[in-house]
Amino acid sequence: MSVRRALFAIPLTAAVSLALFALAAGSPFDPLAGYLGDRYLTMSTADKQRVATELGLDAPWWQQWASWIGHAVTGDLGSSRSYAQPVTTVLAERGPWTLLLSGTALAAAIVLALAAGMWGGLHPRGRLDRAIAATATVVQAVPPFVLSLGAVTIFAVSLRWLPVAGLTDPGADPTAAQITRHLVLPAAVLTLSLLPWLVHSLRQSVRSAAESDAVLGARARGLPEPVVVGRHLLPVALGPFTTVIGLRLPELLVGAAIVEEIFSWPGLAGSLVTAARELDFPLLAALTIGTTWLVLAGSLLADLAHALLDPQVADDA
Repeated sequence: MSVRRALFAIPLTAAVSLALFALAAGSPFDPLAGYLGDRYLTMSTADKQRVATELGLDAPWWQQWASWIGHAVTGDLGSSRSYAQPVTTVLAERGPWTLLLSGTALAAAIVLALAAGMWGGLHPRGRLDRAIAATATVVQAVPPFVLSLGAVTIFAVSLRWLPVAGLTDPGADPTAAQITRHLVLPAAVLTLSLLPWLVHSLRQSVRSAAESDAVLGARARGLPEPVVVGRHLLPVALGPFTTVIGLRLPELLVGAAIVEEIFSWPGLAGSLVTAARELDFPLLAALTIGTTWLVLAGSLLADLAHALLDPQVADDA
């Protein structure tokens, strides 16, 4: 299965990049205007044509795609017009900050979902379970940008406990203390946006596992509750939970893009917004393909984890 998915990534990469260039070509926005900025209004038509030719923007979109993918297979991802840097440099400089923010948020969301979902699933219809379900439902209905603006208003503007935006304070060196302090608020918002689906999924999985024959039989044999939960209930309940984590990776990426933009976090997710706004084809294509690969890898890892936790899934595969 893993080999088939790896091979499937090749035609999928070509199809996604081809569709991206085709859709961008139909956009009403002029990429030359995004590249030139204010100079676009004062530059002559001849100069605009010259710059467009130098950048390859006057070629048909399929020729631009063929040129990009031909260079990409050799490791040359082109130059970002938005940042006036090679795309590989943009990825190297901004990628670690996105991994830090997204990784921190995902890890925190998994830990909190395990605690809340396990408790709710093992104590159904209790007061705390109802409170967890109600809170998750309310948070699920709030868009990430609203959560971000609310967090900034309360914790940064009103209480002044945390900085509003950026990686560090103005003029400060990027020390661990500075980065951690600025990471707290965006990571907390991204964590909160991920929690509802994970909590609901685990609550339901735990309840279903608790009613399975294996768990009912273990309890009928008089096994201690910790043994029942650890050996019989958890492996069954965590399998679907890992699958949901893999399926929610696109939500993590979308949420990270919004959070990075609002908090001025210097990551790749925010760069995706900039590349899309300015039709920066080389950077937009690289980020889109990278996102596609990440989703495929996350789905594959989730299936492997599910198979390890539940041997029946591995046998069926």
